Amino acid sequence: MSLTAQTHRTLSVSKVDEYILIWIEAFLIDRKARGVAKGTLMFYSQKLRQFTDFCDGQIVSDIGQITPTFIREFMLYLEETGHNPGGRHAAFRSLRAFLLWYEDEVEPEGWRNPISKVKAPRVPMEPLEPVAFETVTAMIKACPRDTFTGDRDAAILLCLLDTGARASEFLSINLEDINQARGDVFIRQGKGSKPRTVYIGKQSKRALRRYLKHRKDNSPALWVTHPRFGSERLGYDGLRGVMTRRADSANVEVPSLHDFRRAFALSMLRNGTDIFTLAKLMGHEGITVLQRYLKQTDQDTEEAHRRAGPVDNADL
Repeated sequence: MSLTAQTHRTLSVSKVDEYILIWIEAFLIDRKARGVAKGTLMFYSQKLRQFTDFCDGQIVSDIGQITPTFIREFMLYLEETGHNPGGRHAAFRSLRAFLLWYEDEVEPEGWRNPISKVKAPRVPMEPLEPVAFETVTAMIKACPRDTFTGDRDAAILLCLLDTGARASEFLSINLEDINQARGDVFIRQGKGSKPRTVYIGKQSKRALRRYLKHRKDNSPALWVTHPRFGSERLGYDGLRGVMTRRADSANVEVPSLHDFRRAFALSMLRNGTDIFTLAKLMGHEGITVLQRYLKQTDQDTEEAHRRAGPVDNADL
């Protein structure tokens, strides 16, 4: 019997009604039915698996056994097993989403949601390092010109930096989503299934045209594997491979994919983009999360004061 069928079958059985695994499966079905992104669905599945593994170790199988103390013990367990603050916070968010959904879906009589009494783990808001432009330049120089992979990889490095797109968004771009004349790039399904438009500049457009001259396939994807491998859509592992291969050739440290997004954010801010426009370009609803992207130096703040200091800019 499938887990879905088992879920429906057990709804009338009082004891099994609280079985955690069944309700987590129902929660994931609900998220999928609502059309959440595949990455979000995988995120929930992976984080909730951490929780159910912990429950198994504590011989806890029913939702009624989950208490605020039990959740706090789970958070401590994650810390003790090497999960960083961001990972613990992600696990907490997933568990909170599940328990809030269960409360709304089932409306259990006499049950009080334990998550309401637990504070989320604190995540330090220290700035995050972006990829250095010197690193990107070295990696681009390591891409052999007039070859499929060389021209493709150079275009990837430039366009990833120029759009500030998340890796999953970047890999999902289709040929029809790009206006090569204007440099508009349509992100069909950003975080939260919200579309937006990002842009590439003159250098990125030139690199993209060089790469597309090699394309003789019928794939709708913008970024594809080498023709000898069938010109299939490039995947996450393939994109990471581009970073590793070009960084090794350039003898520089391998940047993470998200380092490019951080560099985009900081560069846009330094070049005069207001933070609200930047949030829109990056697909954020608010500006709070941008604080961790924007690693401002003392030089940044000094230059900001010289530009906008109240005394020097007033007729006193």
